[in-house]
Amino acid sequence: MLVDSHCHLDDDDFAEEGVAEIISRAQSAGVGHFLTICTRIAEFDRILKAASVSPLIHCSVGTHPHHAEEPSELNVTADEIVEYTKNPKVVGIGETGLDYHYNHSPAADQQKVFATHIAAGLKTDLPIIVHTREADDDTIRVIRDAGGGKSKGVMHCFSGGADFAKRCLDLGYYLSFSGIITFKKADDIREAVKYAPIDRILVETDAPWLAPVPHRGKRNEPSYVTLTAQTVAQLKNVSIGDVAEKTTENFFSLFNKIERTAL
Repeated sequence: MLVDSHCHLDDDDFAEEGVAEIISRAQSAGVGHFLTICTRIAEFDRILKAASVSPLIHCSVGTHPHHAEEPSELNVTADEIVEYTKNPKVVGIGETGLDYHYNHSPAADQQKVFATHIAAGLKTDLPIIVHTREADDDTIRVIRDAGGGKSKGVMHCFSGGADFAKRCLDLGYYLSFSGIITFKKADDIREAVKYAPIDRILVETDAPWLAPVPHRGKRNEPSYVTLTAQTVAQLKNVSIGDVAEKTTENFFSLFNKIERTAL
């Protein structure tokens, strides 16, 4: 069994077909669990609605760095985030982090919101789901400063090279790889896959975005996580069964609020 550790099932791209159909097709492909990700706390209800379609879906609560400057997100406290995590469907904090590529929100606002999410993660002992783009140094610094190096989490849709992978792994974080590793010009990220121990790797789609080859440019969906897992297997010279077993075990070790016996 594989797990899609990061997707956005509430997205409008899935509205016409419906979450249940998307999940059914993924199950047929060997994907047995799904984590649908919150990007605006103000829109948490729609995330929860998507997660409630199936016991195989859990969700997170958090603010994407693109939305950090919005008053409904910027002013949320760690204690307020903690309240959302009391719902049994909520198993992680995020997607949060820093994005200096688009800079849709000022860097100071992104850093403030990121630190608040880390504080909530420490209060709840839940993992942080980190988005980082062109912000390597500040991402590491905020994790160290806000959490004292004690937070746990995953670098979602990892897009760095082996050097940044080492820095993240040294903090105790997992690395999650998406369909980007199938792209022609993603050599640096493939080197990070080779470098990372298989017991610290997750796989994801980030659906509906970043569909892997041969679906690149089309709508992504959770069933395509199998293509990312196959590429991981090739890069690490192991079987797809080994990748499925290890990445699934890693997922449940990190997101340990999920009761596996209930699956």
